[in-house]
Amino acid sequence: MRIAIVGYGKMGKLIRSEALAKGHLIGAVIDPFAHDPEVTARAVDAQSIDGCDVAIDFTHPDVVCDHIVLYARLGTPAVIGTTGWYDRLSELQEATEGCERSIIYSGNYSLGVALFMQVVKHAASLFAKSGLYDPFLIELHHAQKADSPSGTAEMLAQTVLDSFSEKTQIVKETLHHKRTPDAIHLASVRGGWVPGTHTVYFDSPEDTVELTHRARSRQGFAVGAVQAATWIADGRKGFFNLDDMLRDVFLSMEKNV
Repeated sequence: MRIAIVGYGKMGKLIRSEALAKGHLIGAVIDPFAHDPEVTARAVDAQSIDGCDVAIDFTHPDVVCDHIVLYARLGTPAVIGTTGWYDRLSELQEATEGCERSIIYSGNYSLGVALFMQVVKHAASLFAKSGLYDPFLIELHHAQKADSPSGTAEMLAQTVLDSFSEKTQIVKETLHHKRTPDAIHLASVRGGWVPGTHTVYFDSPEDTVELTHRARSRQGFAVGAVQAATWIADGRKGFFNLDDMLRDVFLSMEKNV
């Protein structure tokens, strides 16, 4: 499989190494700012990704929507690791209607995080039914991370919100007043070299339950992104998230057992 790597920061470099280790070819490395010798183009267009079977895009919310439309119109399968654009998903689906679109998106391609999401979903349902616990979340990342909160944290917060009927909003900003009873507070910390830590709290007057996923490195994200590239390039059409891929993979595994 010939891969176009779009965005050649730390993640892009890890993805390149993982793809080569898995026997794939690198058809293009695209980044407007990087000066590494591997970079083949400064912008994503039909020429720069010509001949590539799939694109893996870890760029920026300001440009990724244009990239998604381009991938769809060219019929190039794409793995989107960029976050901060999900509020435009419906708009992009409408804009690419009728195109040969093959898009998988996720705020985190780590298998461990995907399974952690399922654990949190089940736990939130149980704690919500008890009527005793108040949920909140804290996420911690390295000082160089460009966005806040992380896409993973937002997905976790939404998962918790969906279970608590008395909660109607997720508050992401610093609070300078009492938190309203209908809100779930999501707090972010940036510092050091932390790859990523997400903790979901369920708190009552009697006790606190904490569920934490702690990444040891970014390597797990790269492994998952390359796996997603293989999956989406296998003739699938439409918009998919990581849960769609995992359900498909696990169902296939169960059928073969």
